[in-house]
Amino acid sequence: MTENRLTAQIPQELEGKRAVVTGGSRGIGAAIAQRLLDAGATVVTAARNPHADTPSAAKFVSADLSTPDGVREFAATALETLGGVDIVVNNAGGVRAFPSALDLEEDWQYSVDVNFLSAVRLNAALVPSMRASGGGVIVHLSSFATISPHPLLLHYAAAKSALDIYNKGLAVQLAPEGIRVVAVSPGRIATPGADEALLKMSEQLGVAVEMDSDSDEWVGDIPLGRIGRSQDIAEAVGFLVSPRASFVSGTTLAIDGGQAAAL
Repeated sequence: MTENRLTAQIPQELEGKRAVVTGGSRGIGAAIAQRLLDAGATVVTAARNPHADTPSAAKFVSADLSTPDGVREFAATALETLGGVDIVVNNAGGVRAFPSALDLEEDWQYSVDVNFLSAVRLNAALVPSMRASGGGVIVHLSSFATISPHPLLLHYAAAKSALDIYNKGLAVQLAPEGIRVVAVSPGRIATPGADEALLKMSEQLGVAVEMDSDSDEWVGDIPLGRIGRSQDIAEAVGFLVSPRASFVSGTTLAIDGGQAAAL
């Protein structure tokens, strides 16, 4: 993660802010947590297990956010630790299998739970704290898959699409209370989770995939000619939760090197 960090001085514009970042143990989530820490925020992260890339300055909580009880317990721990919440980054997500669109079994339910309902449940638990503080910011991590879903990722794309609609509606509902709600839609980003998912998909399809993120196979149809890095997403989130984005709400920012525009 440190190799993707920007060298420019990050302004301490989040001093005194209390932030929660789910899925914050590695990859995009860890980069976001570190970016908020660098800007002066106090951060609590959640994931099933910590990793070497988990920011040491953040409070890590082991949690299963795919279940109502897991979200409820994490929210209670975060509020106890921070004394309140000003920023919520719903980054938890992923897939554990790649079912057919016609296989309406537990993998579909799991995808909806972890990629969509985890955010709905966590927001419900933490928004009262934001109201008490007079405002806050909620960020949802969506996906390029909502624009161009692979058949084996349809369950993931459908859950993220639901998150996009929820993002818009929640923004309108909470705006009068000074709470902004925004989403970020990453394109092809080099992360450990993405690597693992790609390997599983390639095995299921019986094809070989080059894991070098700088290879033509990865860059493919990205107009800017490179794959994204976790820090690209973290910098966008750092802006969106800052006072500089005080008039931004209800929108989804695509960070995909121009990939969506090229479709």
